[in-house]
Amino acid sequence: MEKITKVLIANRGEIALRVIRACRELEIKSVSIYSSVDFAGVWVRKADERCLLEGDPIQVYLDYKRIVDLAKEIGADAIHPGYGFLSENADFAEYCVSQGIIFIGPKAEHIALFGDKMASKIAMKAVGVPVLGGTDEAITDTAEAIKVAKEIGFPVIIKAAFGGGGKGMRIVKKEEDFVAMFEAATKEAERFFGKGDAFIEKYVLNPRHIEVQIMADKFGNVMHLGERDCSIQRRHQKVVEIAPSPRLNDAVRKELLRTSKKAMFKLGYESVGTVEYLVDEEDNFYFIEMNTRVQVEHTITEAITGIDIVQSMIRIAEGEKLPMMQEEVKFRGYAIEFRINAEDPKNGFIPSSGRISTYLSPGGPGVRLDSIGHKDYYVPTNYDSMIGKLIVVGIDWEGVVRKARRALGEFIISGIPTNIPLHRQIVRDEDFKQGIFNTTYLDKKLPTFTLDAIQDIAEDEAYSESLAAIAIALKTFKK
Repeated sequence: MEKITKVLIANRGEIALRVIRACRELEIKSVSIYSSVDFAGVWVRKADERCLLEGDPIQVYLDYKRIVDLAKEIGADAIHPGYGFLSENADFAEYCVSQGIIFIGPKAEHIALFGDKMASKIAMKAVGVPVLGGTDEAITDTAEAIKVAKEIGFPVIIKAAFGGGGKGMRIVKKEEDFVAMFEAATKEAERFFGKGDAFIEKYVLNPRHIEVQIMADKFGNVMHLGERDCSIQRRHQKVVEIAPSPRLNDAVRKELLRTSKKAMFKLGYESVGTVEYLVDEEDNFYFIEMNTRVQVEHTITEAITGIDIVQSMIRIAEGEKLPMMQEEVKFRGYAIEFRINAEDPKNGFIPSSGRISTYLSPGGPGVRLDSIGHKDYYVPTNYDSMIGKLIVVGIDWEGVVRKARRALGEFIISGIPTNIPLHRQIVRDEDFKQGIFNTTYLDKKLPTFTLDAIQDIAEDEAYSESLAAIAIALKTFKK
């Protein structure tokens, strides 16, 4: 076993802060790297050491050779990649190992495998995981693509072979729309991922997006930590995540968890990872991708299991065995995570930037806030719009929804638009309260939601008059 003493965090924002906290509890020193834009970030101040990387604010977080060389220079013996940026870059993981630096994550070969959507689909099918019908090889030729799409049958979905996050993705319901959408998808994939390769598969109508959290050590031990429901999305990006899924059939849940665990054992996977599926209206499930990193929504799994996933990643990287057997994992209650984004839901979710003038955070029993936001924090334009995550946990579904309404009612951010008003509408919606939603939920509900922040608080009797008064007073004061 190789004890880690200092971790360089090759990331920024909320996840960097999360890793710093895990390291501190393990009595491991943490190092934050930061761009010139991020000099005032709370995660920079909370790390034991910090290193400014001069240059383009985005590229400095992507230059893995520079980052690894810096780790060696300052005496860090491990690197945690967080999520996004370099977290699923196999070359980065391989370079770390070649330079004697521990990469806190899976082996480079698994990152490469699951980074290639076509190869991962073939590999998962080979170990008994159901997959959607479609192409087994990436396509760039439009004529070939339309031929394949006809054979599969519409509707189909076009996906970038080397990307994610909804980029390079198009849903095509009619044959006459295919050519234009295929060309748009491949051009977008080329722009974001450097490769325009795409694959085509059958599109599932009204699916739920369910994912399974996996944890595996270097000794062949694999366990699952239950599932999460990530169906509430906009533009293929998650907005609200729930653990466990409130309306998943128990038999389907059992098979999902068994299948995921078995597949990762057969493939020899190490570290934490998440297997993602679509579940159709008949409860059939199909593999869509594997994320070889810590997920944004890992928090809700921690809430219902009591297991620190980030600390577990570090311990596995050190060579420790899993801390328990599968039957020792206990699940308790429900947890919901709300992604807090600096964006304007009333105007097409346009990302917002600027200085936060007021920041009143929620608290109390069953409330966790992982956030980099605070009064006077300047939200830059250079990065993803997420500034935090609100996590609530309760014994039952009805109770956790009530707790979410209370916590969201306490959460006030002014100075920039955020999606908090959207979350307040979601937790008041009758379908949500009954656990009825799929990936089309937001598309259907958005036209019916009121997204004005002040009106949203003041018109709901469940929120206190004092909070409404504060919000209105703040708006008046700004004028």
